[in-house]
Amino acid sequence: MRVQSGVSATMTMPLSETEALHRSWVERAQAGDRAAQEDLARHCQRLAYLVALQLTGNRDDALDLAQDAMVRFFGALHRFDRSRPLRPWLLRIVRNLYRDRLRRRRIRRTEALENVSPAALTEAAGPAPDPEARSERRELQRLVWEELQKLPLKDREVLVLRDYQDLEYSEIARVLRIPRGTVMSRLHRARRRLAEAVHRRMKPGEEGHDA
Repeated sequence: MRVQSGVSATMTMPLSETEALHRSWVERAQAGDRAAQEDLARHCQRLAYLVALQLTGNRDDALDLAQDAMVRFFGALHRFDRSRPLRPWLLRIVRNLYRDRLRRRRIRRTEALENVSPAALTEAAGPAPDPEARSERRELQRLVWEELQKLPLKDREVLVLRDYQDLEYSEIARVLRIPRGTVMSRLHRARRRLAEAVHRRMKPGEEGHDA
């Protein structure tokens, strides 16, 4: 009885505005509503591209990956259970396609990392107070972006899903199909590795400045 009560309470939890909007789009799109399909395509294409860019580090590969993800997304939309959240499902499609590509071939890196703006990956944190501070922030973003691409895939994808896409631990667990505890331990390890790598890159400049 206690378990049933807990399940019922979970099922009746109110949806967030975003989840409610997603559910409305999916319901109407599944019924053949062209406007809802277009709204869904615009929203999901952008999200798929951002995640693909964060994983691949290459605009061309990200565009290809996002387009493939959207084809698979709409191909399976009629089977999607709209009582479930949309975003983890879409991100799992992108992630699985990316891992499939890695197994078949090495991802091309035709564009230098310096030409990919880290600011495109996340919303701006707000204007820096002065040009020097803006320059320092851009440099830090560049270092973080470069070192992120060097992390093992397991570390990189959990960082992308949590720190760039702001998914909850339970949502990441569904996307990656791993236990929630594994998500937390993997994220802790990935953050530590990234911080240490960025610190190593910054340390020589700091020492030279002190000298």
